[in-house]
Amino acid sequence: MKDRDSAVHGVAPEHPRPVVMIDVAKRAGVSHQTVSRVLNDSPQVRPETRQRVLAAVEELGYRPNAMARGLVSRRSKVLGVVTFDTVLYGPASMLLGIERAARAARYGVSIATLQRADRAEVLDAVHTLADQGVDGVIIIAPLMIAAAALHNLPATLPAVAVEAGQDAGLPSASVDQGEGARLAVQHLLDLGHDTVWHVSGPNGWLEARDRVEGWRHTLETAGATIPPVIAGDWSARSGYEAGPVLAAQPGVTAVFAANDQMALGLLRAFAERGIRVPEDISVVGFDDIPEAAYLSPPLTTVRQDFDEVGRRSMRLLLRLIESDSAAAEPTQVIPEFVVRDSTAPPRQP
Repeated sequence: MKDRDSAVHGVAPEHPRPVVMIDVAKRAGVSHQTVSRVLNDSPQVRPETRQRVLAAVEELGYRPNAMARGLVSRRSKVLGVVTFDTVLYGPASMLLGIERAARAARYGVSIATLQRADRAEVLDAVHTLADQGVDGVIIIAPLMIAAAALHNLPATLPAVAVEAGQDAGLPSASVDQGEGARLAVQHLLDLGHDTVWHVSGPNGWLEARDRVEGWRHTLETAGATIPPVIAGDWSARSGYEAGPVLAAQPGVTAVFAANDQMALGLLRAFAERGIRVPEDISVVGFDDIPEAAYLSPPLTTVRQDFDEVGRRSMRLLLRLIESDSAAAEPTQVIPEFVVRDSTAPPRQP
C-alpha cells in the first residue's frame, strides 16, 4: 500500500523498479530496437538519433544488462585473467592495469589466481575460465614454467600473454626488461663507475633473467668487468642479506638491484655498516614502487608503465575476439628511468 499511496500522491516509491530499455525508448521517442542498436554501436543509426538515445540513457541513469546484451552479440562481455602471487608489486600492478583497461573497454573481468604457477595449474585455470564463457583470456606469466603452458591452450579461445618472454607462442605485451636494465647500468657507467654489481631476482623468473642479460650485455658493450651475480628473491630481506656480501668486496661503488624491495634492503644494510649512499656506493632499483621517492635517500629506479601494458594487452585481445587475428610479434613497452638521490659519481680516492 505504501508504494501505491506514494505513486498516487506523486511521490517516488522507496524502491523504484530499475530503468529498462523500453523506458529509454519512450524518453527518446524511438523503438527499443533502435536503443539496442545504439548501445551495441551499430552504424545503422543516424547521428541525431544516437545523440537523443544517449541523452535519454544519461538522464534516466540506464545501465545496460551485460548478460542480455551478450545473448544478442553471443559474447559474455567478460574476460578471464590468469595471475598469481598478487602480493608482489609487479604482478599486482599488472593485474590492476589490465582491469582498468578492461573497464575502459566495457568488459568485466573474471580472475583466476594460481596457487602454483606450473603448467598444469595454468591450463586448469584457463579451462575453468573457458567453461565460464569468457570471451578471451589474458595470462600474466612471468615464470618460465608458466610460460611453457601457453603453447597448449585451447585453440578456440582467444588468448594474450603478458610478461611471458619472446617465445610465448601467443600475441603478447610486456615491458622491455632488458632495456630497463640497460638504462640502469648505463646511467651508473656514465657517472664514472668502473663497473656495476647486480643483485638479481630468483631463478625461473623471466623478468629476472632478462634484467641479468641486460645488465651483462651493457657491461660487455662498455668493456667493463663483469662481477658475479648475487642472487636475491625479490624480497627486502634478500637485499638486506646481499648488503654485507657487497660490503666485503673491495672496490664496490655501484649496485643495480633487480627490484626496489631488494634495493630497500641494501640501503638498510649499508646504513648499518656506515656505508653512505650515494657517497660510497650508488644504488639503482627497478619498478618505482610508490615508496621509492620517500626512501632515504630517494631511490633512483626504473619505472614500468603497467597501465600501458594493460591497454596494449587489451587491444591485442579485442582484436583477436573481433577479427580472429592479431599482430604476431610481441608488443613491448619501453620503461622510464627515474633519477633521484641514490646515485652519484664515484668518490675520488
